[in-house]
Amino acid sequence: MATQSYQLFCLGNPLLDMQVTNGEELLKKYDLKSNDAILAEEKHAPIYRELVDNYKITYVAGGAAQNAARGAAYVLPPHSVVYTGCVGDDDLAEQLKEANKREGLDQVYLVKKGEKTGACAVIISGHDRSLVTTLAAAEKFEKEHLASPEVAPLIDAAKVYYVEGYFLTHGVESALEIAKKASEAGKIFVLNLSAPFIPQFFAVQLQQIMPYCDVVIGNEAEAEAWASATGLPDKEDLAAVARAIATQPKSNASRPRTVVITHGPKSTTVVNSAEPDSPKVFPVSPLKDAEIVDTNGAGDAFAGGFLGGLVLGKSIDECVEAGHKLGAMCVQQVGPQYKWPKVQIF
Repeated sequence: MATQSYQLFCLGNPLLDMQVTNGEELLKKYDLKSNDAILAEEKHAPIYRELVDNYKITYVAGGAAQNAARGAAYVLPPHSVVYTGCVGDDDLAEQLKEANKREGLDQVYLVKKGEKTGACAVIISGHDRSLVTTLAAAEKFEKEHLASPEVAPLIDAAKVYYVEGYFLTHGVESALEIAKKASEAGKIFVLNLSAPFIPQFFAVQLQQIMPYCDVVIGNEAEAEAWASATGLPDKEDLAAVARAIATQPKSNASRPRTVVITHGPKSTTVVNSAEPDSPKVFPVSPLKDAEIVDTNGAGDAFAGGFLGGLVLGKSIDECVEAGHKLGAMCVQQVGPQYKWPKVQIF
């Protein structure tokens, strides 16, 4: 395995999604927002058993960076993408490996004996999805794994690196290790904000990693949370928020930072720190309601298409276009999955 090299290296929390539809009652019962992502608190603990007992569950491989990595693998030649994170030695981990294999994604998991692989309750209501995550093994990731003979050469050989914001809740040292290496080597480091609670409650960790970020991806809710956390006056002016993120201090100043803010079926806004006052807006071709199955993983699919473009050396415009195509494909499937037989994106 160590002799194999990959263009894209991804790090995150590997989770199995437990997805149910018509979840309005669950939202009320567990005090959940219809379109949000949170870490499970004690009051949410019974939700997983309730899903098993009372709902028809679709099990889908999840975990934000893993979804994006599978998306990138979908648009790239086989064995272009490798992913790491921590799983248990259980059946859930085997299901994740199977899903990765289908898309041509390779993984170098840290496997914790006797631990359970993380899970995410995905409550679908209408076109919204509410995510409730129990990290379990995922938060037991150890920075030493990155230095292991199996993983270290893969990090050295990659051109592009991707980390999900969720990982910063427990693994900021590991994320920083990769981000600094990328910056020093003049390679591309991409961070996804992942959820509103990351800029809201993990602002310190975000500030630690931001100097090394060449590309930051987020959606309108995450941009708004960033704006609130940093005291920006107009929280809904996506171009202004993107500009504020783009112009944060940067360690490798020779590569301008690009900030990409998606907005579901509305336009995607892109700001580059070299031209912070010239935002670009890319319209999305909206789908008909009847074409949308669910929106779980749509943002990750966008990131996957975008990352595939970066690896292939495409322009930012082409990367965004690929992101839109993969995002549109994903919302027409159940959960974070892609169409088979494969559709050519590039």
